[in-house]
Amino acid sequence: MHTCLIIRRPEQFFSLLGGIYKTLLPKAEDFSRALYTFDIGQNDLASGYFQNMSIDQVKAYVPDVLDQFKYVVKNIYENGGRSFWIHNTGPVGCLPYIIELHKVKPDEFDKAGCAIPYNEVAKFFNHELKSAVVQLRKELHLAAITYVDVYSVKYSLISQAKKHGFKEHLRACCGHGGKYNYNKKIGCGGKVKIDGKEILIAKPCKDPSVVVNWDGVHLTQAANKWVFDQIVDGSFSDPPIPLNMACHKHL
Repeated sequence: MHTCLIIRRPEQFFSLLGGIYKTLLPKAEDFSRALYTFDIGQNDLASGYFQNMSIDQVKAYVPDVLDQFKYVVKNIYENGGRSFWIHNTGPVGCLPYIIELHKVKPDEFDKAGCAIPYNEVAKFFNHELKSAVVQLRKELHLAAITYVDVYSVKYSLISQAKKHGFKEHLRACCGHGGKYNYNKKIGCGGKVKIDGKEILIAKPCKDPSVVVNWDGVHLTQAANKWVFDQIVDGSFSDPPIPLNMACHKHL
């Protein structure tokens, strides 16, 4: 049995840490001036797929996920948080670990090679997330809540990788075997024993800077930087404000 410690206020957090941590971390009052960033959806959807749930079953629990999301945002707000930067989920149907989990029919792939059914669920999640954000804005009058359409940015990168300076859009940089260089049993850095000696077989590619996907699950540093460069000016935000203005409520 695990014991769960719930810290209800920032002051409790500081008092529990104590020592040198108390001097290194922000002051309690700084929490009200912080920008709280949420990147939500991918793991929530994937957890259902890993439990062999159908697409309809995964969609059915999305409201519960978003209820928990709203609860967390409200809790932060009640403790002084006022500024929130919310990323929607990306096109999970373009990730090897999702594509390989349940075999996708040939006619269910789009021109970019992404699995349409899984991306449709991601779009459904994002639609519901946007509605949740709208509701939170109505309830939390002093909050500045920015919704960022990361899905569109990531799909643009994956579907037009060469245009954006990348050579490989789906195949993982670090992995082992198969069409996507991904094996759920042998992840990035995976080794096997041969004659009593461990041999590294899931090696990284030579140049990750021109590859979109790192390990079948996450994007490479270069891809993430590209995504950030697109969203930082507010072009994909609602309201359309740059990151450095996200801590200001816009009426």
